[in-house]
Amino acid sequence: MKLRTRGAIAIIGGSLVSAGIAVALPLAPGAAIGLAVLGGAVTGMLLGRLVGVRPMIQALDDGLVSFAEGEYGIRLATDRGDELGDVARSFNRLGDQLRAAHDETYQKELMLDMVFRAAPLAIVLVDDDDRVAFANDAARELAVPAAPPVGERFATLLAALPPMLAAAIEKGDDELVKIERGGAEETFHVSRRWFDLRMRRHALYMIKPLTRELVRQEAEVWKKAIRVISHELNNSLAPIRSLVHSARKIVANPEHIGKLGGVFDTIEERAAHLHGFLDGYARLAKLPRPTPRDVAWQPFLDGVHALYPFHRRGELPARPGRFDPEQVQQALINLLKNASESGSPVDDIAIELVERDGGVAIRVLDRGKGMTDEVLASALRPFYSTKKTGSGLGLALCREIVDAHGGQLVIERRDGGGIAIECWFPGG
Repeated sequence: MKLRTRGAIAIIGGSLVSAGIAVALPLAPGAAIGLAVLGGAVTGMLLGRLVGVRPMIQALDDGLVSFAEGEYGIRLATDRGDELGDVARSFNRLGDQLRAAHDETYQKELMLDMVFRAAPLAIVLVDDDDRVAFANDAARELAVPAAPPVGERFATLLAALPPMLAAAIEKGDDELVKIERGGAEETFHVSRRWFDLRMRRHALYMIKPLTRELVRQEAEVWKKAIRVISHELNNSLAPIRSLVHSARKIVANPEHIGKLGGVFDTIEERAAHLHGFLDGYARLAKLPRPTPRDVAWQPFLDGVHALYPFHRRGELPARPGRFDPEQVQQALINLLKNASESGSPVDDIAIELVERDGGVAIRVLDRGKGMTDEVLASALRPFYSTKKTGSGLGLALCREIVDAHGGQLVIERRDGGGIAIECWFPGG
């Protein structure tokens, strides 16, 4: 074969190897440029000095093949003082850079693998061929503890799960699901996210057990409820007991009999406060499930206005609302009562209806004293109140009603002062 022919073949081969590596490796921009420069240098060298450099060319070829296969340990001798020596030094620098990048990526992947495997929630990664690419220990324990599902069809893993949990995972929405397992009820939060990994579409499923957390939170709620009820009972019963003691002394001294009226008035006031508190707590604890139905806006608002006055802003929606009118009426009465007690002028208390997001938002507006950051952050917590005689159950009951309808309650400050409380209800 003639020298010119051998040179052309070598040049083409070197170019193809360089291009192949650039495509095959996920190189950083600097590494890709370095590889391109190296390929150009090799090509130029082959054009200028092909004869007598076969060992160096063979070494370069072997080294580039090693790079393409993910082996970055090979190095070339750099004792030459000509252009080939420069090429060898460039090759070695590129190898060092590739190896450092590979080691850093490997360490990050190792750390992520350790974190994911030790995570308390079940994590499952599914590729675009519907096969399990990764499943941590929690996921395997959730399904089949003795059989790692990696590489299996995702449907195989789902078949090993309780049917309700498998259905929620297949649905792919963020939701809570309760299942019966081992004679006990367990609660899980299921979510799915999509992302691209190595140019392939993957689905990341996360199944978080919430049973212990919910039990702990429920216990905390009961403890707090008991503390609050105890506090309210003591606040009323202690003065009532003292007043009864005073009444006995008055009865024993007829000359002070005229003071009994004031004593009885105070006892009656404290008893009424205690009754109101316990009644509000009972409504919150025993709120029935709503029975939504189509509700005409004008008659509904007229009924609320008859119980608590307000001004209406804007036009009524064209289509009727879809909610339980008795429960929503109770929520609006609580909100209008709060607006009145906020110091707002009566003429500035209003209700407006806004159609958005496929539903209707009922907004209760006032121009009262507003809320501080601390109050705004805590206003929806049960038993939280800034009022001297408040029970802290009004807003909590409103949120419970809105949540039960699948809606959302939001409290916002208004420009110019006052508060806007928005109750959004989904459409029918």
